Amino acid sequence: MNNKKPMIGVLPLYDSEKESYWVLPGYMKAIEEAGGIPVMLPLTSDIHTIKTLASSFEGFLFTGGQDVNPELYGEKEEEFCQETCSDRDIMENLLFEEILVLDKPVFGICRGLQIINVLLGGTLYQDLHAQFDLREGGHKQKHPYHEPMHRILIEKESPLYELMGGRESLMVNSLHHQGVKKISPKLTQAAYSEDGLAEAAYMPGKTFVFAVQWHPEFNFHKDPCSFRLFQAFTAACLEKKNAGTVQKNEGMVQG
Repeated sequence: MNNKKPMIGVLPLYDSEKESYWVLPGYMKAIEEAGGIPVMLPLTSDIHTIKTLASSFEGFLFTGGQDVNPELYGEKEEEFCQETCSDRDIMENLLFEEILVLDKPVFGICRGLQIINVLLGGTLYQDLHAQFDLREGGHKQKHPYHEPMHRILIEKESPLYELMGGRESLMVNSLHHQGVKKISPKLTQAAYSEDGLAEAAYMPGKTFVFAVQWHPEFNFHKDPCSFRLFQAFTAACLEKKNAGTVQKNEGMVQG
């Protein structure tokens, strides 16, 4: 039977204390409800495995989690930098390279935005409280995480503006202590907070490379704007799947 749903690889979170992989239910449920099939990936640095994963899935969700190692953007680790995860840094670096070559859709959330920015030549604030002029309240809220915390302003020329039906601003939740310092020259900012921090970015010229700093997986049931992000991502994955099926069928006919 032909399965019309796209398979989407979800980068796992890592619990160093328990030495376990895990994933937030919201990541999986949002993809499922948007029409995709989410599958948690292993953490691996084996390039053959990574190439197989890159070619086997129609899209990839780069999730939140530990800090990105400052060495990746040419800085020494400061005392206010928090826990890093070398296994994630290594795998996401290798996997992202393969994804770009294959032009597979990518959606990044929180750390996802940060690692994509770094892998494309950008830098980060290792800690916003120590290195950035924060507005009152900062960017790291407490429970409940689904409640909006601050406003973001949307760039009118960005795909986010169109996706949100021409809205110039959104209220979003916020749960991070790092953020984009210098945005990659290969990315274009799609939204920013009222204190000037990049909140969303995309990679022009690619099918779908888009990332946000907030956490739509916590409130996609209550906030239609959050769900639209997963719908757009899953739709891009389905389009990639269908395009691959057409190419395969054409190859069979020619053969």
